[in-house]
Amino acid sequence: MKKLFDIWKKFGKNFEKGGKLEKLSSFYDAFDTFLFTPQTTAKKNGTHIHDGSDSKRTMILVVMALVPAMLFGMFNVGYQHLLATGQIPCCGLTAALWWKAFGFGLLAVLPYIIVAYAVGLGIEFVVAQIKHEEVAEGFLVTGFIIPLIVPINTPLWQVAIAVAFAVIFAKEVFGGTGYNIFNVALITRAFLFFAYPSSMTGDKMFIRTGATWGWDGGHALVDGFSGATPLTQMATGTPVSQSFWDMVNGLVPGSVGETCIWAILLGACLLIATGVASWKTMLATFIGGGLTAWLFNMFGSEANLAAQYPWYMHLVSGGFAFGAVFMATDPVTSARTECGKWIYGFLIGLVAIVVRVLNPGYPEGMMLAILLMNAFAPLIDWCVVQANINRRAKRVIK
Repeated sequence: MKKLFDIWKKFGKNFEKGGKLEKLSSFYDAFDTFLFTPQTTAKKNGTHIHDGSDSKRTMILVVMALVPAMLFGMFNVGYQHLLATGQIPCCGLTAALWWKAFGFGLLAVLPYIIVAYAVGLGIEFVVAQIKHEEVAEGFLVTGFIIPLIVPINTPLWQVAIAVAFAVIFAKEVFGGTGYNIFNVALITRAFLFFAYPSSMTGDKMFIRTGATWGWDGGHALVDGFSGATPLTQMATGTPVSQSFWDMVNGLVPGSVGETCIWAILLGACLLIATGVASWKTMLATFIGGGLTAWLFNMFGSEANLAAQYPWYMHLVSGGFAFGAVFMATDPVTSARTECGKWIYGFLIGLVAIVVRVLNPGYPEGMMLAILLMNAFAPLIDWCVVQANINRRAKRVIK
């Protein structure tokens, strides 16, 4: 390994100032930082605190937290296909069918992961080279989240355009990683929702023909088959057929990474244990959503199925749990003061349920709620800080 490292470093001299490949220095630096532990430290005068936490380690921890949701989502895509084609016997899944379901889902989801990373990282590499800056690791997480929240039937060219739009206009124009106001993954989904509404239904899981992905096993579906999610059923006035435990276990139609609460909970535990994400924001989001849904249960119209949908069912339906754990807690776009995290999370939960109940045309309100509160996060922090300043000023006067 040391010999390989020495060869890599020797090759890297070509990218240094005055080297033959100086103009591609950002490309080399990106791979060097990702593959190895950087050997450079701060050299300017002043006090510096060195520890083992940097953006690369933080991003990798978030990706690790997302892996359970991604793996289960791949399996669920295949499971919904087998269920729709009648390939699952009454006795349940066999080992062979389990692997067949996972293989089908893997082939379905993998192209979205490749496109998201290829387009997003490609743009970031080019921008970094133009600006003569290092390539930040922020898109490692964004590129992983996008395939988990985009409907599985979305054309890849639409995903590519949406990713390019989000990276350029929601991130790079603000200065890059750490400066963006809105969550880049959610901007990708929002762009698709408004630019290509026919491909985005909010929260349906579509299953293409097995022949399209080469995994039909002689059981191809009509292209465009869709499985109605609980929120879709609720919005169309159809009684929800799935139970609470059905949705917790995740074997229901929905976006790839948003169905299994157990997988999301595993990710949440890792993020909280490592201090990467705020448990206050997560808990406040669930409290805000649960309380708002309960109030609608108590005082909402009986004719509105969404208002009468049990409050605890709202918390495990659609993208609520996934959004609360992985996107509301984004350290760049969320509130940063401790009190502000409670307010920020509570308002996300409140707005998400209000959108679900009062806007049946768009039953999944989590995306809009998080993006709205991204805009208000700086104001929330400013109000919290100003309130603390005023309280301390009053103590001094007394």
